[in-house]
Amino acid sequence: MRVAVAEDRKRTVLATDLDGTFLGGALAARAALYRWIAERRDELIVIFVSGRGLGFMRELADRLPVRPDHVIANVGTSVAAGPDWRPLADIESWLDARWPEDAPARIAKVLARYPGLTPQPVVEGRRVSRYYSDHGEAMAAQADVEQLGFEVLLSDERYFDVLPPGVRKGPTLLRTLTALGIAHERTLVAGDTLNDLSLFETGLAGVAVGNSEAGLVRAVRARPNVHLSTKPGAAGVLEALRVFHERGSLWEHRLS
Repeated sequence: MRVAVAEDRKRTVLATDLDGTFLGGALAARAALYRWIAERRDELIVIFVSGRGLGFMRELADRLPVRPDHVIANVGTSVAAGPDWRPLADIESWLDARWPEDAPARIAKVLARYPGLTPQPVVEGRRVSRYYSDHGEAMAAQADVEQLGFEVLLSDERYFDVLPPGVRKGPTLLRTLTALGIAHERTLVAGDTLNDLSLFETGLAGVAVGNSEAGLVRAVRARPNVHLSTKPGAAGVLEALRVFHERGSLWEHRLS
Protein backbone atom coordinates (compact mmCIF):
# COMPACT_ATOMS: atom_id res chain seq x y z
CA MET A 1 0.00 0.00 0.00
CA ARG A 2 2.81 2.44 0.80
CA VAL A 3 4.40 1.81 -2.60
CA ALA A 4 1.07 2.50 -4.34
CA VAL A 5 0.64 5.76 -2.47
CA ALA A 6 4.21 6.81 -3.24
CA GLU A 7 3.69 6.09 -6.92
CA ASP A 8 0.36 7.96 -6.94
CA ARG A 9 2.13 11.07 -5.68
CA LYS A 10 4.33 11.06 -8.80
CA ARG A 11 1.51 10.69 -11.32
CA THR A 12 -0.29 13.52 -13.07
CA VAL A 13 -3.91 13.83 -11.98
CA LEU A 14 -6.71 14.99 -14.27
CA ALA A 15 -9.83 15.88 -12.28
CA THR A 16 -12.36 16.74 -14.95
CA ASP A 17 -15.98 17.68 -15.37
CA LEU A 18 -17.80 15.56 -17.95
CA ASP A 19 -20.57 17.29 -19.93
CA GLY A 20 -19.10 20.05 -22.07
CA THR A 21 -15.57 19.28 -20.89
CA PHE A 22 -14.23 15.71 -21.05
CA LEU A 23 -17.23 14.74 -23.19
CA GLY A 24 -17.37 18.06 -25.06
CA GLY A 25 -16.24 19.14 -28.49
CA ALA A 26 -15.85 17.35 -31.79
CA LEU A 27 -15.66 13.57 -32.04
CA ALA A 28 -12.09 13.76 -33.36
CA ALA A 29 -11.02 15.97 -30.45
CA ARG A 30 -12.51 13.57 -27.92
CA ALA A 31 -10.81 10.64 -29.61
CA ALA A 32 -7.47 12.47 -29.52
CA LEU A 33 -7.78 13.17 -25.78
CA TYR A 34 -8.77 9.61 -24.92
CA ARG A 35 -5.98 8.19 -27.09
CA TRP A 36 -3.38 10.49 -25.49
CA ILE A 37 -4.47 9.37 -22.02
CA ALA A 38 -4.54 5.69 -23.00
CA GLU A 39 -0.97 5.89 -24.29
CA ARG A 40 0.19 7.22 -20.90
CA ARG A 41 -2.30 5.47 -18.65
CA ASP A 42 0.26 4.34 -16.06
CA GLU A 43 1.46 7.95 -15.69
CA LEU A 44 -1.99 9.42 -15.04
CA ILE A 45 -4.79 9.34 -12.49
CA VAL A 46 -8.19 10.24 -13.95
CA ILE A 47 -10.95 11.51 -11.67
CA PHE A 48 -14.39 12.26 -13.05
CA VAL A 49 -15.99 15.18 -11.17
CA SER A 50 -19.57 15.70 -12.25
CA GLY A 51 -23.07 16.77 -11.35
CA ARG A 52 -24.19 13.45 -12.77
CA GLY A 53 -25.19 10.55 -10.55
CA LEU A 54 -23.13 7.45 -9.84
CA GLY A 55 -25.47 5.28 -11.91
CA PHE A 56 -24.91 7.34 -15.03
CA MET A 57 -21.17 7.48 -14.41
CA ARG A 58 -20.90 3.70 -14.06
CA GLU A 59 -22.61 3.26 -17.42
CA LEU A 60 -20.40 5.92 -18.98
CA ALA A 61 -17.23 4.32 -17.61
CA ASP A 62 -18.21 1.05 -19.28
CA ARG A 63 -18.64 2.79 -22.65
CA LEU A 64 -15.62 5.09 -22.74
CA PRO A 65 -12.15 3.97 -23.84
CA VAL A 66 -10.79 5.67 -20.69
CA ARG A 67 -12.07 4.48 -17.32
CA PRO A 68 -11.77 6.77 -14.29
CA ASP A 69 -9.62 5.78 -11.33
CA HIS A 70 -11.97 7.61 -8.97
CA VAL A 71 -15.32 9.38 -9.23
CA ILE A 72 -16.85 12.42 -7.54
CA ALA A 73 -20.54 12.59 -8.42
CA ASN A 74 -23.68 14.56 -7.62
CA VAL A 75 -21.93 17.96 -7.48
CA GLY A 76 -19.47 16.74 -4.85
CA THR A 77 -21.96 14.93 -2.60
CA SER A 78 -20.92 11.38 -3.56
CA VAL A 79 -17.47 9.78 -3.89
CA ALA A 80 -16.50 6.37 -5.28
CA ALA A 81 -12.84 5.31 -5.19
CA GLY A 82 -10.89 2.67 -7.06
CA PRO A 83 -12.00 -0.06 -9.46
CA ASP A 84 -14.58 -1.34 -6.96
CA TRP A 85 -16.12 2.14 -6.55
CA ARG A 86 -15.81 1.99 -2.78
CA PRO A 87 -16.88 4.84 -0.50
CA LEU A 88 -14.25 6.62 1.60
CA ALA A 89 -15.24 6.49 5.26
CA ASP A 90 -13.84 9.88 6.29
CA ILE A 91 -15.55 11.65 3.42
CA GLU A 92 -18.83 9.82 4.00
CA SER A 93 -18.79 10.99 7.62
CA TRP A 94 -18.01 14.57 6.57
CA LEU A 95 -20.88 14.57 4.06
CA ASP A 96 -23.41 12.91 6.37
CA ALA A 97 -22.69 15.42 9.14
CA ARG A 98 -23.78 18.22 6.80
CA TRP A 99 -26.91 16.57 5.42
CA PRO A 100 -29.43 15.53 8.10
CA GLU A 101 -32.05 12.93 7.22
CA ASP A 102 -34.83 15.50 7.11
CA ALA A 103 -32.95 17.85 4.77
CA PRO A 104 -34.76 16.82 1.55
CA ALA A 105 -38.20 17.25 3.13
CA ARG A 106 -37.38 20.64 4.63
CA ILE A 107 -35.94 21.90 1.36
CA ALA A 108 -38.86 20.53 -0.69
CA LYS A 109 -41.31 22.37 1.58
CA VAL A 110 -39.59 25.68 0.82
CA LEU A 111 -39.27 25.01 -2.91
CA ALA A 112 -42.98 24.19 -3.15
CA ARG A 113 -43.54 27.97 -3.02
CA TYR A 114 -41.77 28.30 -6.37
CA PRO A 115 -43.72 26.40 -9.07
CA GLY A 116 -41.31 27.51 -11.79
CA LEU A 117 -38.60 25.31 -10.28
CA THR A 118 -39.23 21.83 -11.69
CA PRO A 119 -37.65 18.61 -10.36
CA GLN A 120 -34.75 17.05 -12.21
CA PRO A 121 -35.70 13.48 -13.19
CA VAL A 122 -32.91 11.53 -11.49
CA VAL A 123 -31.25 12.87 -8.36
CA GLU A 124 -28.86 10.89 -6.18
CA GLY A 125 -26.54 11.86 -3.39
CA ARG A 126 -26.99 14.43 -0.68
CA ARG A 127 -28.67 17.17 -2.69
CA VAL A 128 -31.99 18.47 -3.98
CA SER A 129 -31.98 19.56 -7.62
CA ARG A 130 -34.36 21.54 -9.81
CA TYR A 131 -34.44 23.18 -13.22
CA TYR A 132 -35.18 26.89 -13.42
CA SER A 133 -35.96 29.29 -16.25
CA ASP A 134 -36.75 32.52 -14.37
CA HIS A 135 -33.59 33.89 -12.79
CA GLY A 136 -35.50 36.16 -10.42
CA GLU A 137 -37.55 33.26 -9.09
CA ALA A 138 -34.40 31.18 -8.68
CA MET A 139 -32.71 33.96 -6.70
CA ALA A 140 -35.72 34.31 -4.41
CA ALA A 141 -35.80 30.55 -3.83
CA GLN A 142 -32.06 30.58 -3.17
CA ALA A 143 -32.46 33.18 -0.44
CA ASP A 144 -35.20 31.16 1.27
CA VAL A 145 -33.29 27.87 1.10
CA GLU A 146 -30.10 29.44 2.42
CA GLN A 147 -32.01 30.53 5.52
CA LEU A 148 -32.28 26.81 6.31
CA GLY A 149 -28.48 26.60 6.41
CA PHE A 150 -27.91 24.92 3.05
CA GLU A 151 -26.08 26.23 -0.03
CA VAL A 152 -27.57 26.81 -3.47
CA LEU A 153 -25.60 26.56 -6.70
CA LEU A 154 -27.02 28.05 -9.91
CA SER A 155 -25.27 26.99 -13.10
CA ASP A 156 -25.62 26.89 -16.87
CA GLU A 157 -28.65 29.20 -16.56
CA ARG A 158 -30.92 26.23 -15.75
CA TYR A 159 -29.60 24.10 -12.88
CA PHE A 160 -30.63 24.81 -9.28
CA ASP A 161 -28.78 22.55 -6.83
CA VAL A 162 -29.22 22.60 -3.06
CA LEU A 163 -26.11 21.21 -1.36
CA PRO A 164 -24.83 20.59 2.16
CA PRO A 165 -23.03 23.64 3.59
CA GLY A 166 -19.40 23.76 2.51
CA VAL A 167 -19.82 20.93 0.01
CA ARG A 168 -19.18 21.39 -3.69
CA LYS A 169 -16.96 19.77 -6.28
CA GLY A 170 -13.81 21.60 -5.16
CA PRO A 171 -13.87 20.92 -1.41
CA THR A 172 -14.79 17.28 -2.01
CA LEU A 173 -11.95 16.90 -4.51
CA LEU A 174 -9.39 18.26 -2.04
CA ARG A 175 -10.59 15.87 0.66
CA THR A 176 -10.54 12.98 -1.80
CA LEU A 177 -6.97 13.73 -2.89
CA THR A 178 -5.85 13.85 0.74
CA ALA A 179 -7.70 10.66 1.66
CA LEU A 180 -6.07 8.81 -1.24
CA GLY A 181 -2.58 10.24 -0.68
CA ILE A 182 -2.55 11.99 -4.06
CA ALA A 183 -0.38 15.09 -4.50
CA HIS A 184 -2.38 18.29 -4.84
CA GLU A 185 0.41 19.95 -6.81
CA ARG A 186 0.22 17.25 -9.49
CA THR A 187 -3.50 17.84 -10.08
CA LEU A 188 -5.09 19.62 -13.05
CA VAL A 189 -8.80 20.47 -12.89
CA ALA A 190 -11.01 21.13 -15.92
CA GLY A 191 -14.52 22.50 -16.34
CA ASP A 192 -16.93 24.67 -18.31
CA THR A 193 -19.77 25.96 -16.08
CA LEU A 194 -20.31 27.70 -12.75
CA ASN A 195 -20.94 24.21 -11.42
CA ASP A 196 -17.15 23.85 -11.75
CA LEU A 197 -16.13 27.16 -10.18
CA SER A 198 -15.28 25.56 -6.85
CA LEU A 199 -12.72 23.36 -8.63
CA PHE A 200 -10.82 26.48 -9.70
CA GLU A 201 -11.26 28.08 -6.28
CA THR A 202 -9.15 25.28 -4.77
CA GLY A 203 -6.02 26.94 -6.17
CA LEU A 204 -5.15 23.81 -8.13
CA ALA A 205 -3.94 24.28 -11.69
CA GLY A 206 -6.97 24.47 -13.96
CA VAL A 207 -8.29 24.89 -17.47
CA ALA A 208 -11.63 26.48 -18.33
CA VAL A 209 -12.35 25.11 -21.80
CA GLY A 210 -13.24 27.33 -24.74
CA ASN A 211 -16.99 26.70 -24.56
CA SER A 212 -17.22 27.77 -20.91
CA GLU A 213 -20.28 29.74 -19.85
CA ALA A 214 -19.74 33.48 -19.58
CA GLY A 215 -20.29 33.52 -15.82
CA LEU A 216 -17.46 31.07 -15.24
CA VAL A 217 -15.10 32.99 -17.51
CA ARG A 218 -15.78 36.19 -15.59
CA ALA A 219 -15.26 34.42 -12.27
CA VAL A 220 -11.90 32.86 -13.13
CA ARG A 221 -10.37 35.36 -15.54
CA ALA A 222 -8.17 36.97 -12.87
CA ARG A 223 -7.14 33.71 -11.21
CA PRO A 224 -3.47 32.96 -11.90
CA ASN A 225 -4.01 29.21 -11.53
CA VAL A 226 -6.54 29.02 -14.39
CA HIS A 227 -5.82 28.84 -18.12
CA LEU A 228 -8.66 30.09 -20.33
CA SER A 229 -8.48 27.86 -23.37
CA THR A 230 -9.85 28.97 -26.72
CA LYS A 231 -10.43 25.32 -27.63
CA PRO A 232 -13.76 23.71 -26.71
CA GLY A 233 -14.31 20.62 -24.63
CA ALA A 234 -11.85 17.78 -24.98
CA ALA A 235 -9.49 19.83 -27.18
CA GLY A 236 -9.10 22.39 -24.41
CA VAL A 237 -8.48 19.67 -21.84
CA LEU A 238 -5.81 18.03 -23.99
CA GLU A 239 -4.10 21.35 -24.71
CA ALA A 240 -3.63 21.99 -20.98
CA LEU A 241 -3.02 18.40 -19.94
CA ARG A 242 -0.11 17.97 -22.36
CA VAL A 243 1.70 20.99 -20.96
CA PHE A 244 0.87 20.23 -17.33
CA HIS A 245 2.01 16.62 -17.63
CA GLU A 246 5.31 17.64 -19.21
CA ARG A 247 6.12 20.74 -17.13
CA GLY A 248 4.09 20.41 -13.94
CA SER A 249 2.49 23.84 -14.31
CA LEU A 250 0.42 25.96 -16.67
CA TRP A 251 0.85 29.57 -15.65
CA GLU A 252 4.63 29.68 -15.92
CA HIS A 253 4.40 28.79 -19.59
CA ARG A 254 2.16 30.51 -22.13
CA LEU A 255 -0.11 28.16 -24.05
CA SER A 256 -0.66 28.82 -27.72
